[in-house]
Amino acid sequence: MMIRIIFAIMTLLFSNYVGAQASAILGEWKTVDDKSGEVRALVRIYQDSTDGLYYGKIEKMYKYADVVCDKCEGENKNKPVLGMVIIAGMKADGKSLKGGTVLDPENGKKYYASINIDKKSGKLVLRGSLDKRGFFGRNQYWTK
Repeated sequence: MMIRIIFAIMTLLFSNYVGAQASAILGEWKTVDDKSGEVRALVRIYQDSTDGLYYGKIEKMYKYADVVCDKCEGENKNKPVLGMVIIAGMKADGKSLKGGTVLDPENGKKYYASINIDKKSGKLVLRGSLDKRGFFGRNQYWTK
């Protein structure tokens, strides 16, 4: 009986620790163009209260606010990029978010995604990749 109680307490403490780590990722982040270094958009990363997963929505466009996703497929086809959910279905995994996707509105493609915070710079590291393990992809660095 005592072992069950200890196990339950440890499980509760660990789940709070994982949530606290992922909470550093929550909030508003400025996306930065890889080539020019220009700030392009403000994305708000949040946890959905109904499914517990993490999402990212474009809250502000710094240059072209009226752009539509003409290369997107499905429900995002020809929809405004402003207000679009581009990060979807992420799960907390210690200090990072994994298991979801990121949409690139420029080419309309979805990629497997992982997100963490770089310890040295404090920047958000978003990795979009062709494979679930992240071998074939690239990183973007966003600022708070």
